[in-house]
Amino acid sequence: MSSGTRVAATLENLARHEGNAELIAGGIVALSPMGRKPGRVASRIFRSLDDHAEATGRGEAYADNTGFAVPPLASGRQSFAPDASYFLGPFPADEMRFLEGAPAFAVEVRSESDYGAAAEEALAAKRSDYFEAGTAIVWDVDPIRERVSKHRPEAPGRPTVFARGQEADAEPAVTGWRMAVGRIFG
Repeated sequence: MSSGTRVAATLENLARHEGNAELIAGGIVALSPMGRKPGRVASRIFRSLDDHAEATGRGEAYADNTGFAVPPLASGRQSFAPDASYFLGPFPADEMRFLEGAPAFAVEVRSESDYGAAAEEALAAKRSDYFEAGTAIVWDVDPIRERVSKHRPEAPGRPTVFARGQEADAEPAVTGWRMAVGRIFG
């Protein structure tokens, strides 16, 4: 029988949670898996970022569902699991643990449920959380419209939008890295 007392989830609980999830306001929030196209898009971005990190010897790139633990934010969020990311450190002594701190660059690829007014509001709130945690650049990647919106903390409502025929960048978070938008969407 339930006592009615809610026990807040912790980063330890999140680490043992099966599937992609984030810790927000003391609760584990499951994230829906991606479809084929969003998954391919996220994979292409990760591979390019990873190649850049290895070539420069600076930072590390991470694929979908890598956990980033942050101090509690105003929204109650305590973690992120971006679709692709780039982190400059410091790196944890225990490599099995979440990374401590926000990624320098976070990529959020839209899934089929990430469209409409409520989704736009949720995506804007998540970008705000990233910026509060210290992320320098957030990409909002739209596989349907085939565009990349680059958001910065100093101008969160005024992204730079990249389309086919252009190269998207993540400056100043990922120095010297660019990716052709056509390559992102295949």
